[in-house]
Amino acid sequence: MVYTSLSSKAGNYPYQLNIAHLYGNLMNTYGDNGNILMLKYVAEKLGAHVTVDIVSLHDDFDENHYDIAFFGGGQDFEQSIIADDLPAKKESIDNYIQNDGVVLAICGGFQLLGQYYIEASGRRIEGLGVMGHYTLNQTNNRFIGDIKIHNEDFDETYYGFENHQGRTFLSDDQKPLGQVVYGNGNNEEKVGEGVHYKNVFGSYFHGPILSRNANLAYRLVTTALKKKYGQDIQLPAYEDILSQEIAEEYSDVKSKADFS
Repeated sequence: MVYTSLSSKAGNYPYQLNIAHLYGNLMNTYGDNGNILMLKYVAEKLGAHVTVDIVSLHDDFDENHYDIAFFGGGQDFEQSIIADDLPAKKESIDNYIQNDGVVLAICGGFQLLGQYYIEASGRRIEGLGVMGHYTLNQTNNRFIGDIKIHNEDFDETYYGFENHQGRTFLSDDQKPLGQVVYGNGNNEEKVGEGVHYKNVFGSYFHGPILSRNANLAYRLVTTALKKKYGQDIQLPAYEDILSQEIAEEYSDVKSKADFS
């Protein structure tokens, strides 16, 4: 059953954003819930009341209700359970993506949106198949450490911490979220990290990614608000509401955001 896990305090808000946390009771490794908190924090700064729903096993995903979908990371065991449930949501998630719905997918969620992934054991797990990438395993190795990427389209730099055994390869119609400055990225080629397709933003970054990169959180939320309320709505500039949230290069720092 879909249930609300988090919502803004009562008040006068000019906007409303509904966030679907896909399998949030199962896919929440490495503090990924921090991404939900950061989306809420930035949305409220922009004048939006936020409601976050957990959409999990046997639940319908209402493509017309949600403005942002977040799909976090998990272990192979949880991902194998979710892989069995995903086909029932394929049509609605595919429609949502093709209609420019905003998605943030991290690690396992990023993998599961693709064609398939190979577990460390060698077992093949079918993905949702709504995006073209696929993920292979590797032997006796993981990509672990601080990473920095640059998105040339947005002229934005993102910092994170990667810890993944999978090696992801993008399809021809996909771009990486950014070009690797240092670190590993999607695979041993060390060229690109993550994916950007329509309004889908995928990454292996933990940290969580949005608490260390408020510029990306601002981009996700403003994209969702403009899609819902029109491109001409007047929103506060990033510098006016998040000037203290400077992207932090290394993982041993704390966010200045107040989530109270």
